[in-house]
Amino acid sequence: MVLIMKYLSLTNDITQRIENDRADSTWHNECRTNDSASVRRRVDRDKATLLRPAFVRDADKILHSPYYNRLSDKTQVFSLFRNDDLTRRSLHVQLVSRIARTIGTALGLNTDLIEAIALGHDIGHPPFGHAGERFLNTLYHTYTGCTRFFDHNVHSVRVLDGIFRHNLSIQTLSGILCHNGEFEQREYRPGSLKDFAEFDALVERCYTHSVQTKELVPSTLEGCVVRISDMIAYVGKDRQDAERVTQGEQAPSFDMSKASTYNSKSINNFTVDLVENSYGKNYLQFSEEAFETLSRMKDENYRLIYDNEHVNRKNTDLLEPMFGRLYERLRNDLQADDKTSYIFKHHIDFVEFKRPTYLDLKPYREENHDQIVVDYIASMTDDYFVDLHAFLFPDEDAIKYVPYFTHDEAVSQGGKSI
Repeated sequence: MVLIMKYLSLTNDITQRIENDRADSTWHNECRTNDSASVRRRVDRDKATLLRPAFVRDADKILHSPYYNRLSDKTQVFSLFRNDDLTRRSLHVQLVSRIARTIGTALGLNTDLIEAIALGHDIGHPPFGHAGERFLNTLYHTYTGCTRFFDHNVHSVRVLDGIFRHNLSIQTLSGILCHNGEFEQREYRPGSLKDFAEFDALVERCYTHSVQTKELVPSTLEGCVVRISDMIAYVGKDRQDAERVTQGEQAPSFDMSKASTYNSKSINNFTVDLVENSYGKNYLQFSEEAFETLSRMKDENYRLIYDNEHVNRKNTDLLEPMFGRLYERLRNDLQADDKTSYIFKHHIDFVEFKRPTYLDLKPYREENHDQIVVDYIASMTDDYFVDLHAFLFPDEDAIKYVPYFTHDEAVSQGGKSI
């Protein structure tokens, strides 16, 4: 991977072009999404001001959304380790935001819109990373008669536009819906989106057609930047995390001892390459070498980390039945209208208390029961999920986290077990 061997810099030619354009007070990127283009469901509310332009308002709304705090206890990849150095989703969205704003600034795009999309893109992610997403999708699909699917991209939109209607702009919502960083491309070109009627139809199609999310295209170049930055943010960082959890064990076959340096180089070099090959264009483009390197890194991550049982599957055999037991119990409580259940006390009551702060919607408890159960489980942090399951099913096997310390480590350091 020649691209990652050393730190790259912008060429003198591109650097000079950017500096010349910035010196010209009349220059602007014609592909930039201007604040004046912002479209909301309720045009009578959330009007832009000098202090809080349109997309700044979106970013503020997301940061103050009732579920944003919970990202700090939702793990990214390594879910069952007692290790404060491993990435949580709150850090991931910050990394995506920082990388995307760096790219957007260089290209002359709207960095406020970029920040809003980046901060909101994973707010609908369930606990336990993509494993939790798979389990929840299987349950939702089964209980709805194989008619509906769960996808965290789509659920992030539901959190911000359905559970709590924040009146976000369609540009921000489109970027969140279409952010999927699992499908790399060499070129990213924004698509068209006419209005909220078209957007709502697209969201509904994502629920009923499992392949729809793979075909989504952001409606702005800013959304495309976030989509690329999502992959740049995780592909090296996940290796850095893998380095920490495999210390003293059988490590994956790439050199994990250099993962930290590898991560910083990959972020820098992919950013440089993207700006170098995209400046002045109405689309984003990687060089052939960068695209091949990114694809290879992602494939290696899947083979050596995400699908590696030794690295990432400790105790996960317990997780899937735990999801099933919780889903069934909460669904039964909801159908029985059991107001003592935590689906009422910790979820429905919380949502109905918060909803009037935003825009009036129909009573939340009148929504589809399976959707409410999915909303609740997806909102949970890892620890909340584990504790609720232990409370409701005390006789079932419990999750055993990989601890900070082990008896063997204590003995090797002359310590005594307690």
